[in-house]
Amino acid sequence: MQEMKQYGIPASITLAQGILESGAGRGTLSVRANNHFGIKCHTGWQGDFVHHDDDKDQECFRKYVDAKYSYRDHSLFLTTRGRYSSLFDLSQKDYKGWAKGLKKAGYATDPKYPDKLISIIERYQLEDFDTQVLGSKKSRRKSKNKPDNVSVKTYTVTKGDTLYSISRRFDISVEDLKSFNKLKDTTLSIGQELYLKGSKK
Repeated sequence: MQEMKQYGIPASITLAQGILESGAGRGTLSVRANNHFGIKCHTGWQGDFVHHDDDKDQECFRKYVDAKYSYRDHSLFLTTRGRYSSLFDLSQKDYKGWAKGLKKAGYATDPKYPDKLISIIERYQLEDFDTQVLGSKKSRRKSKNKPDNVSVKTYTVTKGDTLYSISRRFDISVEDLKSFNKLKDTTLSIGQELYLKGSKK
């Protein structure tokens, strides 16, 4: 629900994907690496990793110290890649549209992927989490090309992050990040919350 508030991805979709991709948290990657979405290392990943057989033998997958960082990476994965931009034109209540849109954008090759997500959502009534978020505070739609930096107010530092990489990800200068967070240097700690815009406090 917190990811939905910050990034605009329906909580029902995120939960259904996590359940499906991780075998309800019992899959090898989720147990060994807290990786609930099967996110591979990709170019530029500087954090821990594990090797796991997938499309090819012993592919590189991201490893997280806590499952919550897997959920944050899932949000960033969808909001920072242009091929998923059309999803953010959909209503956050339209979990069926999101499920079909993910398949259309190439998230999965399984032709039954949307049906599986929809089945999980309806079986466990995961759309109730969307209603809780939208009922308490309506999330804003995100830009087609990147996260809406007005809505995304904070970022949690994960292993491998630098001020420079965070500044590039959110299109903010390093100096602004230092100013917003009253940082004297560029040292960061895993789990540290960073303001992505000026604090009113």
